[in-house]
This record gives sequence, structure tokens and C-alpha cells, in this order.
Amino acid sequence: MTHTFRSLIALSSGLLAASLCTAQSTPQSNLPLFTSKPIITSPLTGDDRKQIVLISVAMQPTGAVPFHTHPGDCVGTVVEGVVELLVDGQPPRRVIAGETYSNLRGTIHGFRNVGETPAKLLNSLVVDKGVPFVIPAAPTSK
Repeated sequence: MTHTFRSLIALSSGLLAASLCTAQSTPQSNLPLFTSKPIITSPLTGDDRKQIVLISVAMQPTGAVPFHTHPGDCVGTVVEGVVELLVDGQPPRRVIAGETYSNLRGTIHGFRNVGETPAKLLNSLVVDKGVPFVIPAAPTSK
């Protein structure tokens, strides 16, 4: 994968995350209620159509990551704090530091910080190359 192509993918993902962040900021500060940034993007051995993406997510208290999907599978862990994993059609699932979660390709999901301190997540995605790895989505169930 060329450096320019990798840069384009990182830039488009960063712009998506930034656009999602700007809608939410804390009234008492200029800190966004959540941030999401790719740490590394790497090829997947044996499949030129896929890539591995490692994403760092941070949420301030009361912050939330809007509903979205991925063009592949996502596994993650809560590094700090307490969050609720919100999966379309399922009750919220509380996940604390040290616990893990997974979302299969196309699962509509989001997160919210339900603790009193910032929360940090680390997500590993195995996704299709050449498409955004985070796709905003609306829940289909009420």
C-alpha cells in the first residue's frame, strides 16, 4: 500500500471522527466528549483485500460515540473507565476496564461513558481496504 493511499485513509478516518466530535463538547471546557484516532493501519497477511486498524477512543464523562458500523470485524477492550456498549436491538452492556467486547461486520453499535471519569478504549478492526473503516449508522430498533 502506498504512503499516499495510507495517508488518505488515515485523513478520511480522522475527518470522520473529527466531524462526529464537533457536535459534542462539554459546556465547561473545549474538550470534545469523545475522540477517536487510528494508531496504526497494517496489511493483513494472506489477504490483500483487508487491513488491520488499531483505534484509540477516549470519552469524557457523559460522552458517547454515535452509532456506527465497520466494514469488517471489531474486537476491543476498555483500558480505563466504565462504558456501556450499545448494540442495535440489544440491551446496553456495561463494560469495565480490563473487559472486552466484539462486534461482527455490519453490527450497528455505539458507546457511552457511564462513569465519573474519562474512559479509554482500544479497538482492533479487520476491515475491507479502500473504504472508510467507521461508517455512521442509525439504529433500526427503538
